[in-house]
Amino acid sequence: MPVDRAARKPTSEAKGSADRLLSDGVVLVLPEETVLEAMIEGWEIQQRARMLANLTIERRTQIVRRLIAFTNDYPWNWSSVDVEEWTAHLVDSGVAHSTVRLYQMAASLFCAYITDVRYRWDEVCQRYFRVHQVQVFHEWNTVVHRGEYEGRPGNRPLTRDELQAFFDYCDDRVSRVGLSGRKGWLASYRDATLFKVIYAWGLRRREASMLDVVDWTANSAASEFGRHGALSVRYGKALNGGPPRRRTVLTTMGWAAEAVAEWITEIRPLYDTDHLAMWPTERRARVGTESISHRFAEYRDAIGLEKHLGPHCLRHSYATHLLEDGFDHLFVQQQLGHSWGSTTAIYTSVGTDYKNNALRRALDRAFTAD
Repeated sequence: MPVDRAARKPTSEAKGSADRLLSDGVVLVLPEETVLEAMIEGWEIQQRARMLANLTIERRTQIVRRLIAFTNDYPWNWSSVDVEEWTAHLVDSGVAHSTVRLYQMAASLFCAYITDVRYRWDEVCQRYFRVHQVQVFHEWNTVVHRGEYEGRPGNRPLTRDELQAFFDYCDDRVSRVGLSGRKGWLASYRDATLFKVIYAWGLRRREASMLDVVDWTANSAASEFGRHGALSVRYGKALNGGPPRRRTVLTTMGWAAEAVAEWITEIRPLYDTDHLAMWPTERRARVGTESISHRFAEYRDAIGLEKHLGPHCLRHSYATHLLEDGFDHLFVQQQLGHSWGSTTAIYTSVGTDYKNNALRRALDRAFTAD
């Protein structure tokens, strides 16, 4: 949208409110577009002042612009009917419940900003458009967060047989590409090891993507894993306005430690790169989260798993399998980096054998006591 730049105040002025983003007494050639862009800029400034991540701010701005495009109108003209029609459109388009709520929250925060009298956008809208904007997102026309878990029901842990089939396909692909002589053997080997690390240390996509080779250390309490007994995760999921959270994940699977050691010492050096990224590319960049999702989907489809499964199911599988193998619930919670045990419980879906074994142990203790 074109913007009347002459009406904007210098950036050296205090930021955030309308009277500091728009100059008084200047005739706006394109008032609607100029005010809209100033509103969005002011909202972004407000969020940066709260130390929100740039990516979060960008995504929220995109959501607001989508709502503007959907309504084909400016925010000061929005009504509750617009909210309901937009929500219905999202639902009809197959958008997940949690995503609809996220969209509504972002747009609601924007409306709260432009209707807050401290930022004086009400005066601007009265002066130029003779309207008084109002908050159009209310409890009665937005999605309510009623349950602890709002993800898609199909986002489940893999069974052990499914997981083995997935890893077998990863390894078979490495062999097939190598025997064919085609380009891509090194990338296939990298991706196979990457998926094993995501599972064996219960990582999110970004956590795995941002790993460096120096993030591995020995664990004196588990010397059998060598120098890969613990993993320092430096880009954990951040809380609102906070930096990425760090945690140390202890190694629990010997076969995975061996795979990492082989990758770092024998295979990764073939990339001939001087940076520390655990998963480099041929262009000396770092494998991104979208590439991880794309490759997982390719392998998932090849072995016939449900299309709604994503790489995050490997993290769910990790939590479930540790509990089934007898690891303490608190240990699993700390490994995953969860603040609350209830979040870990949502991740897990222990099998029937585990439940029956737990029941049998409890009954045996009870009858033995008698």
